[in-house]
Amino acid sequence: MPNQDLGSFRARCRARVEAALDHWLPPAGIHPTRLHEAMRYAALGSGKRIRPTLVYATAEAIGLAPEDLDGAACAVELIHAYSLIHDDLPAMDDDDLRRGRPTCHRAFDEATAILAGDALQTLAFQVLASDEALPGGPAARVGMIETLARAAGSRGMAGGQALDLAAEGGEIDLAMLENIHIHKTGALIRGGVRMATQASPGLARPLAEGLDRYAKCLGLAFQIRDDILDVEGDPVLLGKTGGKDQAQEKATYPALMGLSAAREAAGSLIDQALASLAPLDGRADPLRWIAAYMVKRDR
Repeated sequence: MPNQDLGSFRARCRARVEAALDHWLPPAGIHPTRLHEAMRYAALGSGKRIRPTLVYATAEAIGLAPEDLDGAACAVELIHAYSLIHDDLPAMDDDDLRRGRPTCHRAFDEATAILAGDALQTLAFQVLASDEALPGGPAARVGMIETLARAAGSRGMAGGQALDLAAEGGEIDLAMLENIHIHKTGALIRGGVRMATQASPGLARPLAEGLDRYAKCLGLAFQIRDDILDVEGDPVLLGKTGGKDQAQEKATYPALMGLSAAREAAGSLIDQALASLAPLDGRADPLRWIAAYMVKRDR
């Protein structure tokens, strides 16, 4: 894999989405200042920015300019940031560290963190509703709003988190675990890619379906790699406490399959994701680089 090319592409995507986030987030000095400070703390802290990078990579693959999708990339990252705030709360995963620094409720307080998450979630839809640069016309804009709402809601990320919490301490099989992670982690990754394809209403249906298959496989591989890193990853690189899954008696791929089989499963999913990109030309290379990175990342 051309690491240098991926690194350069990710750096460009990070710069774009962080500029968009800074533009759309309320300034910290505007009242209520503490809430706005917490929102910016959570959304502008260091992160992988995988979801917006996938939005930009999909745009490039189908011939859209990156500036066309700044709003969509920003919106999906705002939803991700909100979900991390809420996941870290004592009532959920009860984490003290996120991205190498105190979680939002530790840096501020629980009430402010909850409100910051709520406000980031609504801001995501404000961006999609009001960003004049989004292409495709009103129908495409409404489609993107619906896609993100479904990806974040009870049939997507929030539902997956509910299933994950319900399964703690119990016995589940691989099919149930896959269902949890398709929703909890995969839905937002898949939603970001789909929003990019919706910005091009004339895109051939087989290409859109192939990109959707790519995103579905990628999202599940991403979670399997997360499960593996929770077992063997370096907490310093991860920026969070390792071993939390085992401590909370969560079902994970390594726990159900073993580390070696989990690695093989992630690799198989990446092979399927790459096969879904076969009809696309070299403009889809960033999507291919991201897929290869998913199973090798150390954070």
